[in-house]
Amino acid sequence: MRRLKKELEEIRNDPPSNCSAGPINDDIYNWEATIIGPSDSPYSGGIFRLKLQFCDDFPFKPPKVKFVTKILHPNIDCYGNICLDILNKNWSPVLN
Repeated sequence: MRRLKKELEEIRNDPPSNCSAGPINDDIYNWEATIIGPSDSPYSGGIFRLKLQFCDDFPFKPPKVKFVTKILHPNIDCYGNICLDILNKNWSPVLN
């Protein structure tokens, strides 16, 4: 829980451009996120919502990340699941 609170503080103090994230109803283990499509991409003008679920073993196990907004992308299946090695076997606790 301590690591998640630290991550939340970092996002609030220095948010990444075109992104936001935070807990749902103060549940530190369940977050929602928003990504605004980059202007120089096919996703320009899009607003994409995601759900992030953290387990008690975070940061030693990756969060589950899923697109709520439908999106056509080769690494995202029709259910919004993301096929990305750093969210699976190549996860490292140093990632944030």
